[in-house]
Amino acid sequence: MPYRRLPKTDQARLRALQQAVHHAGEVDFNQQAINYRTLSEAQRFLMQFENQVAQYHANVDTKVLDNKQYRHKVRKARMYISHYIQVLNLAAIRGEIKKNQKELYKLDPYNHTLPDLSTEENLLLWGKNIIEGEQARIAQGGFPIYNPAINKVQVHYDIFREHYNTHIVHKRTHSRVYEDTETMRKTIDALILDIWDQVEAFYKDEYPYAKLVKCQAYGMIYYYRTGEARLTPEGDLILKKRNNQQTKLQWSDLE
Repeated sequence: MPYRRLPKTDQARLRALQQAVHHAGEVDFNQQAINYRTLSEAQRFLMQFENQVAQYHANVDTKVLDNKQYRHKVRKARMYISHYIQVLNLAAIRGEIKKNQKELYKLDPYNHTLPDLSTEENLLLWGKNIIEGEQARIAQGGFPIYNPAINKVQVHYDIFREHYNTHIVHKRTHSRVYEDTETMRKTIDALILDIWDQVEAFYKDEYPYAKLVKCQAYGMIYYYRTGEARLTPEGDLILKKRNNQQTKLQWSDLE
């Protein structure tokens, strides 16, 4: 007898439940292989899981699009903040601004290397530092730095910061939807297993091929092992004849 395998994808789970519910609605009550309570649960969870899967895939699509847009904004902000700090350091090295004025930007006056801009959190920090530092230096009578000008840096910083906050919301939403979907997957898997156990138990006395066909009608998936012979109607006929012969022999012994 081939072995069964529970579905591994959401679409396969949905097909398994849909087929079980559909076929159960077509057979007579006295031929029903699934008990009423389990069938009611299957009908209820089928609708819930369809909605959950649709929400999950919509959320994934939104996340992919958001990530693409967000990465672009991060690269832009990092480039402008990095370039601005490099120009500021060069101006300090040339003596165009006083080295101690770098402290207005929260930068070490004697260290002309770039701070760590590898994370979004550091970009938020250093973007804020240089914008506030430039404003403070100009308020003290200093000349603005150009290429890039601070107003252009601020435009890209503000765009990045807005997308950063939206990105965090999307990440939290995706995590919640993913966790909800994972929880429901476990429930659906347990329900499908229960349905399949009931169906196989209901047809346990059938001949192998007949049992296979009737179980498949409820959406059960079977796989043959390597080299395993396929079940056929002819195989059932051979078994039936053999059983009939054995029955006749038993009656002969009684006579």
